[in-house]
Amino acid sequence: MKVLHVITRMIVGGAQENTLYNCLDLMRLYGDDVLLATGPSKGPEGALLEQARADHLAVRVVPHLCRAISPPRDARAYAELKRTIEEFRPDVVHTHSAKGGILGRLAGWKLSVPCVVHTVHGAPFYPYQPAPVRTFYRWCETYAAKRCHALISVADAMTDQLVAAGVAPREKFVTIRSGMEVEPFLKAREKRDAMRARLGIAPDEVVVAKIARLFALKGHEDVIHAARTVLASHPRTRFLFIGDGTLRSQHEAKLRELGLSDRFLFVGLVPPDQIPDHLAAADLLVHASYREGLARALPQALLTGIPAISYDVDGAREVVLSGETGELVAPGDIAGLAAAIAKLVADSDLRERQGRAGQARCAEPFDRETMTRQIRELYDDVLAGRFPQQR
Repeated sequence: MKVLHVITRMIVGGAQENTLYNCLDLMRLYGDDVLLATGPSKGPEGALLEQARADHLAVRVVPHLCRAISPPRDARAYAELKRTIEEFRPDVVHTHSAKGGILGRLAGWKLSVPCVVHTVHGAPFYPYQPAPVRTFYRWCETYAAKRCHALISVADAMTDQLVAAGVAPREKFVTIRSGMEVEPFLKAREKRDAMRARLGIAPDEVVVAKIARLFALKGHEDVIHAARTVLASHPRTRFLFIGDGTLRSQHEAKLRELGLSDRFLFVGLVPPDQIPDHLAAADLLVHASYREGLARALPQALLTGIPAISYDVDGAREVVLSGETGELVAPGDIAGLAAAIAKLVADSDLRERQGRAGQARCAEPFDRETMTRQIRELYDDVLAGRFPQQR
């Protein structure tokens, strides 16, 4: 099978890692001929293809494919994608992200590719956008959804949101979890002591990790404010921020103002293969993002054997079960966030029980080979006319 994956950019991020694993596993497990088409990977998040072992994956850079809306560039990117499809002649065009998803689907449909599939990693329209922008993105997604054979959601919540918005009928969706390399997380705790020593974390400190880009709507400010309450009663708590972005200096300045700098550790960008080691140094994960499809950090923490606290947004509740694998908190409830953190910081037995339950819940569904097998079966179903939308 010849498969063309299209994504806007290959920065260090969940959707990008998902796409890379799928490309590599289609080649390794099924012998497929795979080409990845992506726009230039520029930004403070880092370039995933430079950090990951992907030397044998064929990559074509689409020069004018960019994240921002730009009609002249978008028209040229569309033409470049059509030319790529005409030259590669794929059986499948599989798209990701908003811009790559729309232009890639339109190009694949226009050229009558037998199977056009799009993965919804997160809805591109959401409540925090201005209403006209939200309406425009919803219209674009509805238009593009009519020009593909199937839609993959990484969480049931994505399907619910897009169906409610009228983007596509429910039968056009299938949920396939975002796969990852599971084994390193399951074994990561073996490196706990060494990693904590490397990071300068004392044996008696309880570490609360957060993995996210330092951008708007990721909730770092909420964690900082919640930390003031937690530290008042649990002064040996340490907060570990993994990731980088445009708001780093702002967050560091706020911590200096609050006198909390010594309780926070910023490690910046971490290559994907080092995430398990960093989670091994932690005792729990907090995820305070205001929008997310299903943040990979949540199953990653649970696979490591530590509980997760998350705002109750999008697909979080599909892996974080309050009282079982962690705690869910209403978005923006900083007092509730502080209380949930303090509860787990104070109870090592509870952390251990919830971490074990999380491992059992996530090990099989989030395995990269499980994801690729399910995606490959979807391709087969579409090509054979078995998928429900093939009439």
